[in-house]
Amino acid sequence: MFSSLALFVISILCFGISAISGGGAGLVLMPVLGMSIPAAEIPAALSIGTACSALSRITLFFKNIHWGIVARFVPVALPFAVLGVWLLSITSPVYLQLLLSLFLIGNVIFLFSKKTSTPRALSKNWLYAIGAASGLISGFTGATGLVFNHFYYRMGITKEQIVATRAANDILIHALKIFLYFFFGLLSSHSAVAGFTVALAAVLSSYLVKYILPFLNERLFKKIGYGMTVAAGIFMFMTATHNIMQQNKISLKIEYSWQKKKLNLFWKNHIIPIVDFT
Repeated sequence: MFSSLALFVISILCFGISAISGGGAGLVLMPVLGMSIPAAEIPAALSIGTACSALSRITLFFKNIHWGIVARFVPVALPFAVLGVWLLSITSPVYLQLLLSLFLIGNVIFLFSKKTSTPRALSKNWLYAIGAASGLISGFTGATGLVFNHFYYRMGITKEQIVATRAANDILIHALKIFLYFFFGLLSSHSAVAGFTVALAAVLSSYLVKYILPFLNERLFKKIGYGMTVAAGIFMFMTATHNIMQQNKISLKIEYSWQKKKLNLFWKNHIIPIVDFT
């Protein structure tokens, strides 16, 4: 099990990079938190940390908030966040995490793209769909972070506006989720301690980033964001596949019987022959 000190140090690093890249600490911290608290309580701990992070970024970058985006995003995201938390209370999020991890890893094409032209701005009508998807995924997994980074880049706003606007979009969603996680019994004292440990690290990182962000140009800011996206996808893929294998008791074993040797796949109570070496 991870100690609180180890979680604090890793959280500072994750939220520091997250603030520079525009988000994603929650997605990277999922497998780390999974070492100390049950999978069903990870979203609650993440929400405590990311809510405090969002509040600190709003304080530091308030003048950069794009209120037109917030006005379209938040009203749609809130009810879908409720739906996401309800889904979490009745089913496991690991399969959605697996799908999200593949989507995040797919951003590798943007990481190595040499295109420097300004992308065509997205229609503001997309914000309603993005808000709904973000609320649902955030409620179900605890964080969306970098999943929608590319859409923010397509809004034609500055790096400071991305950091500030994302924080404004997130704060009410996370506050609502924390209440709902408690209501559905998904927030224990242990996960609350983990959440406040993450929160302290997140606030400290936000203040450090305030002095780093002005030195980054827009292109480097986006490259860091895409790099963080791919890294988060890899971490999430490894965690999701491990959890799926544990839940379904999946394993590969070589079995010997007399002069026969077989490679079998075990899935719950089923045995599926893969290779017969005889």
